[in-house]
Amino acid sequence: MANLSRHQERPDIGKIENRAPSIARMFLDRVAATPNAEAFRFPDHDGWTSVTWRQVGDRVELVAAGLIAQGINPEERVALASATRYEWVVVDFAVLCAGAATTTVYPTTNAEDVAFIVANSGSRVVVAENQTQVDKLVDHRAELPDVQKVVLIDGKRDGDWVMTLDELEQLGKQLLADSPNVVTERVDAIRPDQLASIIYTSGTTGRPKGVRLTHAAWTYTAAAIDSLNVLSDKDLNYLWLPLAHSFGKVMLALPLVIGFPTAIDGRVDKIVENLPVIRPTIMGAVPRIFEKVHGHIIGMMSDEGGLKKRIFDWAIDVGLQVSRAKQAGHRPSPLLALQQKVADRLVFSTIRARFGGRLRFFISGSAALNRDVAQWFDAVGIVVLEGYGLTETSAASSLNRPIAYRFGTVGWPFPTPR
Repeated sequence: MANLSRHQERPDIGKIENRAPSIARMFLDRVAATPNAEAFRFPDHDGWTSVTWRQVGDRVELVAAGLIAQGINPEERVALASATRYEWVVVDFAVLCAGAATTTVYPTTNAEDVAFIVANSGSRVVVAENQTQVDKLVDHRAELPDVQKVVLIDGKRDGDWVMTLDELEQLGKQLLADSPNVVTERVDAIRPDQLASIIYTSGTTGRPKGVRLTHAAWTYTAAAIDSLNVLSDKDLNYLWLPLAHSFGKVMLALPLVIGFPTAIDGRVDKIVENLPVIRPTIMGAVPRIFEKVHGHIIGMMSDEGGLKKRIFDWAIDVGLQVSRAKQAGHRPSPLLALQQKVADRLVFSTIRARFGGRLRFFISGSAALNRDVAQWFDAVGIVVLEGYGLTETSAASSLNRPIAYRFGTVGWPFPTPR
C-alpha cells in the first residue's frame, strides 16, 4: 500500500507564500540546489540515459540564449509541436528562461489547426519535433507571416526557414561568449504576472481557443501541491502524459520545487513495458489507462481459467471487502486481515510487480475515474489519487484522498495564502 504518512491535515502555507516569482527562477534555483542529482532519464537506443540538473541547466541556457539571439523578446511566443520527450522539456524551460512564453501544440493536430494556433498565438518561432511537423507549417507558410524561424529537433535543415536545434544551441553559445549573463538577466526580470504559456484546449467547439497562463499560475500550482506533503525528493515520476496539456505541464513544474527525478517517454504503447524497468513511485495518468489495465488483467485471468482464475477471483473479493471496510471507517476482522495477507502473497504482489513494485500512488486526472475501477485498484493495494482541475487553473485544484480513507470525498483542496 502507498505510504502517505507524510501528509499533514494542515498544508504548509509557507511554501506557497514564499514561492519563487517565476518558473524560470524555480528552474535555476533547482539547478543550483541539486546540480549533481538526477533530473531526467529518457530512452536512448536500447537503454535509458540519465542527466543531472546541471546538465539540463547547461543545455537550457544554450537554447534560451539561442532564442534571444534569434530576437525573441520577453512574453513573445515560441510554439512547440512535439510529442512528450526530453527535448520538449529542454525547449520549454529554455523558452521560459528567455522570458518568452510557450505555445503548446499536440503533435497529432492537423496542419490547418497547427497553422491557426501558431498564427493566433502570435508565435515567432516554432520548434518542431520532426519533418512531419515541419511539413504542416510549410504547407501553410503564407498564413504564418510572424514566424521567422522553424527549429527542427530531429532531422536536417531544408532551406532558409528551417534550422536545427543544434544550430540554435550554437547561436546561443556564441551569444553567451559575448554576454555570459544574458539568460540570468532575462530570468531576473520576469514578473509573476508575466505570460508563461498558452495552451489551446481540446474540449472547445469550433476553432481551438488558447488559455493564457502566467508564471504565478504555475508556481502556485506546484507550491500548492508541495504544501500537501504527499511527494518528496525520494520519489521517481514516470511522465508519459502529453506536455501540450496542463496535466503534463504541471508534472514538469513539480520537480523544480520538490527535486524528484522524472523518467520521460511519451510513447503510450510502451507504458506497460516501461513500468517494471523504470519502477516509479508516482505516475499521472488519465482514466482510460486505468480502465485498459484493469480490463487487460481481468481478460488475461479469464483466458487462464482453472485454479488460477478461482484464486484470483477469491483474492479480489477479499481485497474488495477490505477496501469497503476501510472506506466505511472500520478495521477488517482478524479473519479478513489474515485472508488479505494470503491474497496479497498469492495475487496482489504479482500485480504490483507489473507496475514496478515501488508505486506509492497513481494520480488520475482529465476526467472522472470509474468508481469500480478505482476500488479494484485499491483492493490490490494500489492507491489512486484523483485530481480535479481546469486548464484555466493551470491543472489541478484539488486532490482526492485515497479510497482506503474515504472514497469520493472532496479530499485536499489546494490552499490559498493568508
